[in-house]
Amino acid sequence: MRILISNDDGIQANGIHALAKALSQHHEVYVVAPEKEQSAQGHALTLHHPLRAVDFTEKFNKEGANVQQALAISGTPSDCVKLAITTLLKESPVDVVISGMNHGPNLGGDVVYSGTVSAALEAAMNGVPAIATSAFDGYNPLFDYDDACRYLASVLPDLVDLLKHSSCMVLNVNVPAVEAQYYAGLKLCKLGHRMYSDFYEKRQDPRGITYYWLAGELVQTGSHAEEDVEAIRNNYVTVTPIHADLTDETVYTLLQGKL
Repeated sequence: MRILISNDDGIQANGIHALAKALSQHHEVYVVAPEKEQSAQGHALTLHHPLRAVDFTEKFNKEGANVQQALAISGTPSDCVKLAITTLLKESPVDVVISGMNHGPNLGGDVVYSGTVSAALEAAMNGVPAIATSAFDGYNPLFDYDDACRYLASVLPDLVDLLKHSSCMVLNVNVPAVEAQYYAGLKLCKLGHRMYSDFYEKRQDPRGITYYWLAGELVQTGSHAEEDVEAIRNNYVTVTPIHADLTDETVYTLLQGKL
């Protein structure tokens, strides 16, 4: 397969290098990713300044990958995927876009903010099958991305087969915080619930100017067996189909004839 890889952690992140290394052993791989971290950028696009590209191909291949090309883009995750699909790889389209592997989970409502998920959604909106991948323990500097990415590469044919059921669907995949030998397998899940005690800390910089820093922590999660939050606790690799159509079909039907 011809595969485009992107992410929101930036082109030098451990997760994207491990993913490129694992996938390029058996597939034709291209990397187009942000030049720096773009976490929680959602589906933002750059409108008011040009996008610049720097070649990272040699760096990827020196680290054990075998990619065709790797470019760092001065934009968001969605910029990277849109640029790659519509321009850089337009003459030779890819078969699938894989975003990740993200440093940290994208479970439940996290997907609304996630640049990783938005990069995959951008691909789907342009007619290309896409998968968003995240590591539950990715914040741990000792997390074994190679292990997780090799597993993802081994189940990729199964995931791509699932994508054939919808032209605008994205699979949101999360890997648990255990070694691959302890994965309980792939599990189809709904999005769960993750709540945070969000607040902004008021601070002052060295010049006495006030600024605010978003803080908080995870305080509550769902516990339903069919949800991704609970399944990953039980060491499943969770697979959740999502799409960009935000229409509430149930309510739409109820409201027909009322307006």
